[in-house]
Amino acid sequence: MPKRDMNDLLKKRMSATQQAAEIVVGDEAYETLFRGAPAPEASRFCDLPIDRLRPFFTADIGFHPYPPEKLKAFSQQLAEQGIYERVIVRPILGSNDYEILAGHNRTKAWQMSGHDMIPAEVVSADDARAVSIAVATNLLRRQDLTIIERGKAYRALLVESNRNGQRNAVCPTFGENRQRYNARKIVADFFGVTEYEIRKAIKLAALIPPLADILENSPRKLPIACAELIADYEADSQRAFVEMCTIEGYVLNKSTIQKIAHTCPPPSAEHQDIYAAWRQARADEEMRRAAPPKKIAFDRRKFAPYLDKLNGDEDLEELFLEFLRQRIG
Repeated sequence: MPKRDMNDLLKKRMSATQQAAEIVVGDEAYETLFRGAPAPEASRFCDLPIDRLRPFFTADIGFHPYPPEKLKAFSQQLAEQGIYERVIVRPILGSNDYEILAGHNRTKAWQMSGHDMIPAEVVSADDARAVSIAVATNLLRRQDLTIIERGKAYRALLVESNRNGQRNAVCPTFGENRQRYNARKIVADFFGVTEYEIRKAIKLAALIPPLADILENSPRKLPIACAELIADYEADSQRAFVEMCTIEGYVLNKSTIQKIAHTCPPPSAEHQDIYAAWRQARADEEMRRAAPPKKIAFDRRKFAPYLDKLNGDEDLEELFLEFLRQRIG
């Protein structure tokens, strides 16, 4: 067999393995998180018209398509090598269209390379299974996801879990004790993260789009510690913070946001009150910076017995600094 044909065969086999893994992982998430079992109907493999495929709309899973340059490069790659992985879709009830569960970028890139049909795997899936497949493939395939994208993915799973009644389910434990089904813990265990990471990501996913965009693309203008505090506010109140993040040469700090939150407690506060608290916090900060440094003075009489053994104040200062380093670190 020619080397080129052998390489194509290996790519097809690797892609088939990858795609099978996507379904397997998605269904493992479905079975673990929702106590469900995949539909007995087998998947159907076929070519579908791209204009009949719709982006995933069942839940906001935080999916962002590739940026234009990356998508263009992906399209060129597919044009040269062909497409080896099918997209995963499910039928949309009451229509002849399909919802994409995995393969949005593949679909767009393949279309950009001049194709109007795309290989697809059609699965039978309720909303919970659809969310499981979409989230699992997105989280596992996209290692460059931002914390907000991950937060939306985790949130979609937990919302769907609550919708399926898992929030009130109970699991048997040893003896007669029973504990409530902790969906967040199960999501954390499944994806190998901590509950704290999930809580933090979901909290940041509550940021309004302008703030989320700043956090993802200009993080120096909005430190994550500040973003967490701002996320405690409802959407309308959050808009007051956008202007603060766009001032040239100014960077928010946690102390300032804490003072704002103390003066204007979340979740709701008027914009003018937030601005007033912000201006006061900045003024206080400027006063502190302008104030002369406090001078440390010692009673030399107390040090008199030791001064003769030292070579003046410089040795005493160095000795005291070394003591502080050891005690405070």
